Amino acid sequence: MAAAAQLQQTVDALAARDFQRLSDFIYQYSGIKMPPVKKTMLEGRLRKRLRVTGFATIADYCSYFFDGNGLEHEAVHLIDVVTTNKTDFFREVRHFDYLAEHALPQLLADGHRHIRAWSSACSTGAEPYTMAMVMDDHLVREARASYQILATDLSTDVLRTAYQGIYDEAMLKPVPRDYRRRYVMQPVDPRNTQVRIIPQLRRNVAFARLNLMDTAYQVGEPMHIIFCRNVLIYFDKPTQEAVVSKLCDRLLPGGYLFIGHSESIAGMKLPVRQVANTIFRKSSV
Repeated sequence: MAAAAQLQQTVDALAARDFQRLSDFIYQYSGIKMPPVKKTMLEGRLRKRLRVTGFATIADYCSYFFDGNGLEHEAVHLIDVVTTNKTDFFREVRHFDYLAEHALPQLLADGHRHIRAWSSACSTGAEPYTMAMVMDDHLVREARASYQILATDLSTDVLRTAYQGIYDEAMLKPVPRDYRRRYVMQPVDPRNTQVRIIPQLRRNVAFARLNLMDTAYQVGEPMHIIFCRNVLIYFDKPTQEAVVSKLCDRLLPGGYLFIGHSESIAGMKLPVRQVANTIFRKSSV
């Protein structure tokens, strides 16, 4: 049985030409580089898509995608299967410490009473809900101010999960106990291991699909805070600079930009100055 499965995978291997076409499309569509070392990974993920679409082989799928009418209907689903969506609550916790101890107090001191924030690669929602916990605690409870968070992602699959705000309880372990008590609903049935973010926070987070490769970001009024963390690493340098430049366009003067701890915008011509490790503030006009 194992030998038969291995033979089927060999027969159904992703051809070099199709890999190159897919790689080129994924880069142009999403900015994500798909080098040859990721060919095996892409094969595995495409096989999952075959089970949904009913195509017998990867070659059939690629033929439909590029030569049939598949581009219009399948592009979003292809991107869903190739994107990586690792996320955690309070990931890179020093960012949230800075948000609470410096960024929010400074914005309040500058006279802002309604803070607009954007989680630009929100995955399944851990980042924007973490932002919401911190902002609710330090704005609504302490300062009697208000906030609204826009959470966007390229993947429609993760956005559905994020909108629901339902997670395995183990995923909430990084959340401080007081925050869990106030912002997370526990199940009535003790056998149920899933918990849900309270409605008060969910109402303050709006989810939408957005491609960071878009020419301009239609996100409404400029933001006081933008998180774009652990997504720039998938882009080449010119794409990184183009994305961050467009993010800065949507940032208010005096607003804050947070990027991932493994990312850098050094050498880019941007209207921001570094105020902490991987945290930047836009120059005031």
